[in-house]
Amino acid sequence: MTRTPPPKLWPHALQVAVLNTVIALSLTAFGSHPLAENLVYSQSIGLSIWALIECCVHWAVHDWETQWRRMVLLVPLCVVAGYLLGTALGDALLQQDSLALWQANPRKTLGLLAMSLGAGALGTYHYLSRGQLAAARERALSAQRQAAEARLKLLETQLEPHMLFNTLANLRVLIGSDPARAQAMLDRLIDYLRATLAASRSGTHALATEFDRLRDYLELMQVRMGPRLRYTLTLPDALRGHAIPPLLLQPLVENAIQHGLEPSVAGGEVQVQASLQHGALQLVVTDTGVGMAAAPVLSPTRSGFGLGQVRERLLTAYGAQAHMAVTTHPPHGTRIVLTLPGFTPA
Repeated sequence: MTRTPPPKLWPHALQVAVLNTVIALSLTAFGSHPLAENLVYSQSIGLSIWALIECCVHWAVHDWETQWRRMVLLVPLCVVAGYLLGTALGDALLQQDSLALWQANPRKTLGLLAMSLGAGALGTYHYLSRGQLAAARERALSAQRQAAEARLKLLETQLEPHMLFNTLANLRVLIGSDPARAQAMLDRLIDYLRATLAASRSGTHALATEFDRLRDYLELMQVRMGPRLRYTLTLPDALRGHAIPPLLLQPLVENAIQHGLEPSVAGGEVQVQASLQHGALQLVVTDTGVGMAAAPVLSPTRSGFGLGQVRERLLTAYGAQAHMAVTTHPPHGTRIVLTLPGFTPA
């Protein structure tokens, strides 16, 4: 029983067969051999070359971005091997000896081989184009999946139940002891939740909005930590309208508090500063907590949510143009610097 090729190969095989038929008609019109003989050899050689190239596509080339040169080298080998294999198949079907014909007319043999190389070059261009298009489509789908996953991860992390429950518990206490302060904290919590939900659906927002959300978060954390948490937010007026990915700095501030200040009995300070440095926007998050030695989660090579998530978002938004540096802040604490290019007002 003949094994049926995968359905997606049938259109390609049919295209090759049509091209082989055109070649056979051309050889008959300008040569001395009958159409049936030319058709047998043309189909045998053409389909053999196509089958070998198809094998190279599926089994030898896995990444079109880096291995297309391998395909360019393999195709001539496939053409020569397919030419010899197809000729042997045609000889078997017609009971002929092509070797004697090659010796008698080497010019014709070279012409047929050159024609096969030309057809192979066209096939190579077709496969390269198809492969590069498929690779580009896969990259686009992968980017869409990563963006969706990042939005979900961002939303899940920002709405951390532990933080919300602690904040609500502290607000419950404040309602009886300091209703005015409790009302102010409740307003900030509402703003924080509204902004977090909106950020999960938007691509960018103004740097001023980013700092407002940081202030809401830090005020909420002060409800729990009290005087142990101090903070300073520095945003020049000229930079307030610059656009950045939403809640980009929030994971860095969360890490500073959770892994830097909270483990310290005395607490500490978080500073967030924005400035222009050599035409690029520089965002700096500094804390005076226990430092990286006592908080290994802040290691520059660590790929947990905090820094790892920020790195992924920078890479997605700016590619290699954005940079993040994590260093120790003497005498203790951590300093994180983001350098972002190409900003426009939000």
